[in-house]
Amino acid sequence: MIERPIKAVIVGAGPAGLTAAYELSKQGQRVVVLEADPRYVGGISRTVEYHGYRFDVGGHRFFSKSREVEDLWTEILGAELLERPRSSKIFYRGKFYAYPLKPLEALSQLGVVESARCVLSFLKARLRPVHHPKSFEDWVVNEFGERLFRIFFKTYTEKVWGMSCKEISADWAAQRIKGLTLGGAIKSALLPGQKSKDRAHVVKTLLDTFRYPRFGPGMMWEACAKQIRELKGDVLLGQNVVASRFDTASSSWAITARTPDGTLEEVRGEHLISSMPMQQLVTQIEPRLPESVLRSANSLRYRDFITIGLILRERNRFSDNWIYIHDPNVKVGRIQNYKAWSPEMVPDPDYCSYGLEYFCFEGDRLWTMTDADLIALGSKELQQIGLGAAADVVDGCVIRQPKAYPVYDGDYQQHVNMIRKTLDAHCQNLHLVGRNGMHKYNNQDHAMLTALLAARNILAGENKYDVWSVNEDGEYHEAGNAGEHTRNMYAQQSDRKGNAQDKVAN
Repeated sequence: MIERPIKAVIVGAGPAGLTAAYELSKQGQRVVVLEADPRYVGGISRTVEYHGYRFDVGGHRFFSKSREVEDLWTEILGAELLERPRSSKIFYRGKFYAYPLKPLEALSQLGVVESARCVLSFLKARLRPVHHPKSFEDWVVNEFGERLFRIFFKTYTEKVWGMSCKEISADWAAQRIKGLTLGGAIKSALLPGQKSKDRAHVVKTLLDTFRYPRFGPGMMWEACAKQIRELKGDVLLGQNVVASRFDTASSSWAITARTPDGTLEEVRGEHLISSMPMQQLVTQIEPRLPESVLRSANSLRYRDFITIGLILRERNRFSDNWIYIHDPNVKVGRIQNYKAWSPEMVPDPDYCSYGLEYFCFEGDRLWTMTDADLIALGSKELQQIGLGAAADVVDGCVIRQPKAYPVYDGDYQQHVNMIRKTLDAHCQNLHLVGRNGMHKYNNQDHAMLTALLAARNILAGENKYDVWSVNEDGEYHEAGNAGEHTRNMYAQQSDRKGNAQDKVAN
């Protein structure tokens, strides 16, 4: 029997890589997926199991304004998807505030004087906005005013990114919170009966329900990997890609990976779909790219992430899905309550499990702490916030996630533009997808859409769909319509093709 040629080598078995593999496999194309993790698929959307307790790496709501993505989740997991209520809060100055903010509650808890200052600050921002905001701070102050920015945005955002809000690009705010305005929040809180029944027109930040796999998001991607294998595709774990070489003679990619036993193996395919960090890809491509592009790649920055998973005796002190910690006196940035995501994340109803999320840079003091010291830190800070007693913690684990977030500093876009232009000129049949692959702060559904479009470009034999338009300028993230077909949504018009780079540069 003649073995089918490999249509695409796919680096990374996260939502983007597995979606691309699934789409191509369903169309009869042979794929090989290479994943560095020796045990889990799902990337940052994986679910880690520890003594029967399941811990997410972050929190992953399954909601999309793309009907195609929603249908794909249903196709893969079906009845295993639960409909869950959304409940989240902000912790600030010893008090808990509902999030999204309920203006009357927030103003009541802030007090008359502080509330008046917030309203005046908001009016001032409306009368004298920062024109052409460049930083995250400028963008949020324009939308909410200086006082609300400092209370509800500044501390948490600087914990996440490890730098001043003045250094973070306004692009990040546009992608993450575009469409959420103070007026919209007030209307949503005061007139709940006026909420649109069409989820297409609801700002994602204001959603009150979402779908979620019974055993966590990793369940979705484990099922997807299984189906890819059933379609005769390969999903290989423990494969650390170290070189990506384009062979001009055969117009194919040769990908070299280090296997768990330390040996090097090469896989060849017509196309390369990469969701590995853009920095990593660019520096390992052969033939070697120009030095100016390598400098741009090495200028890209990433924020790393630690989840401290704690198992506690259940005292019913925490019923929300998660809480944002806007308190500078503790290092933790967000706390997940896994039982509120799905009761089946916790095997014993007498216990609960929390995920305390810490943002750091790989190699810094927090990253290099021992697991025992991190568990002690998490237990102490949980008690300091008032969500649990350290004495009730019976066990814990630590999950480290390198390169969790591509950093949106002031220079990132010019570096990405240079890299894109060079790859287009030097590397045939290369497709960048996903959050790290595109150095673009995509949600899970956006990452999947980039992969679907990349796979369809491969099947069409041309760049028919504009992968880079997914979530561009926040338009899809907060303003796209559910049910609008992806093929039409991102199909490139002939005049748009020639100007794609110019549009991104602007």
